[in-house]
Amino acid sequence: QVQLVESGGGLVQAGGSLRLSCVASGSIFSINTMGWYRQTPGKQRELVATSQSVDNTNYADSVKGRFTISRDNAKNTVYLQMNSLKPEDTAVYYCNAKLRTAAWGPLYNYWGQGTQVTVSS
Repeated sequence: QVQLVESGGGLVQAGGSLRLSCVASGSIFSINTMGWYRQTPGKQRELVATSQSVDNTNYADSVKGRFTISRDNAKNTVYLQMNSLKPEDTAVYYCNAKLRTAAWGPLYNYWGQGTQVTVSS
């Protein structure tokens, strides 16, 4: 069994910063990609940022230059540093990991439970 546990959400004023963390634990052989997605009521979950390696990151256009994704592979942890937050960044943020539980096994897709980020104007 694999679990992803997020932390770091909360309420912040516009222009402020927050740092989200997500730790993956359980029967993990290797992690291919870790990332963050977000969702607001009535809308589809959308990509925020993903990291396949230090040199292979991907960001939504709406967060480029403001958010930074990083990983600590030794700790199976991914972070999202969010600066210059805007009210439109308000959402539930979900951690995602694509990983293998055994050598040569398939890639499985796991999600965290989500953490609320609220940005007030």
